Amino acid sequence: MTRLAGVIGDPIAHSRSPRLHGHWLRRYGIDGHYVPLHVRAEDLEATLALLPRLGFAGINVTIPHKEAVFALADEVTDRARAVGAANTLTFRDGRIHADNTDGYGFLANLRQEAPGRDARAPALVLGAGGAARGVIAALLDEGAERVTLTNRSAGRAEALAELFGPRVVTHPWERAAEALPGHALVVNTTSLGMAGNPPLELDLTGLDPTATVTDIVYTPLETPLLAAARARGNPVVDGLGMLLHQAVPGFRAWFGAEPQVDDALRAAVMA
Repeated sequence: MTRLAGVIGDPIAHSRSPRLHGHWLRRYGIDGHYVPLHVRAEDLEATLALLPRLGFAGINVTIPHKEAVFALADEVTDRARAVGAANTLTFRDGRIHADNTDGYGFLANLRQEAPGRDARAPALVLGAGGAARGVIAALLDEGAERVTLTNRSAGRAEALAELFGPRVVTHPWERAAEALPGHALVVNTTSLGMAGNPPLELDLTGLDPTATVTDIVYTPLETPLLAAARARGNPVVDGLGMLLHQAVPGFRAWFGAEPQVDDALRAAVMA
């Protein structure tokens, strides 16, 4: 039988997931389709009930439904529970299984693009939204001795620090540059630097020249933050790889193949 999976969101036309999964389906000769579905909040629960009956093996979930599907799932993984949101659903045995693969994708991207990085070294995370939750959880699970969190709304940063425990500390947003020394990894999880948004204003003078700088934004591939870091010789990792790697567990579960993240995939998604 033709295997079905897809991605739901509101809006959904911007999603690159159909290109991503479509490339893998063609590459591995799988009889399957991956379709984008525009689903409004008021239709979400009914849609989740209907899709398995239509033959869907699972779906990816994007804005604004990640927290809502987490609440509707029958079973959730530990990493989804740590974030309080899900981006990958698998329909199996009449039940909805929810996972959050953002942290998995973030770490897999770092391991591929910055293989010499010390996973235990302190990291500085900019932003305290849903993406930051996944990144922080992944860094702590990997063994980071400390994660410093800075956010424009100090209250949100403090709430996350309380949620994750003593290895997460906060720092004032207006003095973010002062937090750079002593950190081996800098992660921007905000929308600053994304096309159509203001750049992230951060003076990198105090950053160790060997520290890795990464941005979860991938439009553009090289944000002003990454350009500034590259100009001073720091290793940089763009955000596209996180998108590609986070898709691996879902594709494996729905289509039964172990897909590869490589240059051909990057080119197909960015075409």
